[in-house]
Amino acid sequence: MDDQALLRYSRQIMLDPIDIDGQERLLAGHALVVGAGGLGSPVALYLAAAGLGRLTLADADEVELSNLQRQIAHATVDLGRNKAESAREAALALNPDCAIRALSDHLDGEALARAVAEADVVLDCTDRFSSRYAINAACRVAGVPLISGAAIRFSGQLAVFDPRDPDSPCYACLYPPGGGESEEGDEALSCAESGVVAPLVGLIGSFQALEAIKLVSGAGTLHRGLSTFDGLVGQWRHFRVPRDPACPVCGAE
Repeated sequence: MDDQALLRYSRQIMLDPIDIDGQERLLAGHALVVGAGGLGSPVALYLAAAGLGRLTLADADEVELSNLQRQIAHATVDLGRNKAESAREAALALNPDCAIRALSDHLDGEALARAVAEADVVLDCTDRFSSRYAINAACRVAGVPLISGAAIRFSGQLAVFDPRDPDSPCYACLYPPGGGESEEGDEALSCAESGVVAPLVGLIGSFQALEAIKLVSGAGTLHRGLSTFDGLVGQWRHFRVPRDPACPVCGAE
């Protein structure tokens, strides 16, 4: 790091769990952020600002007027633009030293597998169960940690799934495919249908970014289990999530 970088990241470097070594690991790190909307916006901005060296932002959607209530990486002038491109520009405005790639096509199949395998950590900022299942499966195959967030109405949740830990469950252990949270019910749970209070996605997205920074820098202990937040009463709850030996994704490992 040169003097400018030392000054830019000085407030993190002075933290003992991060220090110079942790900041160097951040600068060498690579995160894949799938979804550049309500959750992906704070994730992209905070990871770029904190000095994560490489970001890949994936989103095939375009910025719409109804997004601007909560998707803080986008502005009115970005209406009609691809969200990944818009978020890339916003993150680079915060930190031009961050190498950011925008993927404007829907990420699935081989493209998803390649993008996951190239990353040190994946942050699922999507709002569809079909996408979450695909991302989870790709992370299990590649052995890459997954930080999953969700927010709807006044409720949010976060979980970290780490394939490197033999005791860690995966997303399908928490929400088995074909269970109560079905792919068919996917769209009914979207913000477009159910609504969401604006700061909630910032809270959960910031939590995701924090866990990514901890994971890449080596600071602290990764989150375990499932944390849920009720915004109407301002209350967090934490649940243990055991690995399911009958899980169709990780049960046979």
